[in-house]
Amino acid sequence: GAGGMVGSARVAKAAPDGYSVVMCTRADAINQTLYKRPLYNLLTDLVPVVLIADQPGVLITRNEFPANSMPEFIEHLKKHQATMQFASAGAGSTGHLDAMLLNSALGVKITHVPYRGGGPAMQDIIGGRVDYIVTLTGSAVPLIHGNTVKAIAVLTKERAPMLPNLKSSWEQGFKDLEASTWFGFCVPKGTPEAIVKKLHDATVTAMEDKTVQEQMLRAGAVVVAPERRSTEYIKAYVPKEIEKNAGPIRAAGLSIE
Repeated sequence: GAGGMVGSARVAKAAPDGYSVVMCTRADAINQTLYKRPLYNLLTDLVPVVLIADQPGVLITRNEFPANSMPEFIEHLKKHQATMQFASAGAGSTGHLDAMLLNSALGVKITHVPYRGGGPAMQDIIGGRVDYIVTLTGSAVPLIHGNTVKAIAVLTKERAPMLPNLKSSWEQGFKDLEASTWFGFCVPKGTPEAIVKKLHDATVTAMEDKTVQEQMLRAGAVVVAPERRSTEYIKAYVPKEIEKNAGPIRAAGLSIE
């Protein structure tokens, strides 16, 4: 609930004994600026343990959308922005923020239709009731493979390994946005270092297992490279992510009570 804030707040208030763990994500970093009064402070109430995976953002449209590539999508968007709509899993969700960044980079103003979660939003994309959505590969891959939506681009520099035939936006000439969401483990503040290390080491061992990596790919996620797996790395990474996402949120005037 609330972009993951409800679950993270529960863990932030839990006993620091290693038995309460939350999968912290980019949404947690977004929430620190998006909400006027976030339920927890990501920098002081939770301790980052390990960065696990990234999920690339994907631009998909309804099947009848009159564009099949990024250049065609951009051209159509600029010509018909007054009558178009984009969907999201909710105001302030990662998909909403990335779509806002996309629209801003293209200099267009498109009507936003927020839903109560990604499922209902995707149903209306499939049904052709809204034009496009920026979502994560985990949600998009089965729909793309099932031909129930149209994939325009992976919004990253490189192609996504789980969608090898879909060109990246950078490959198609659009280099003004790189959209992806990260996932890691966090524990309550005050958790003993020995417990943090034990959880970190066990997680990294699992991440190195080929079966786990294959399952992660099927879920639309890419396990992070070895140099990004240390506790020190994610501790330095989280503050940067809060600041990185704060800029576009403030620029767009997004704010939730």
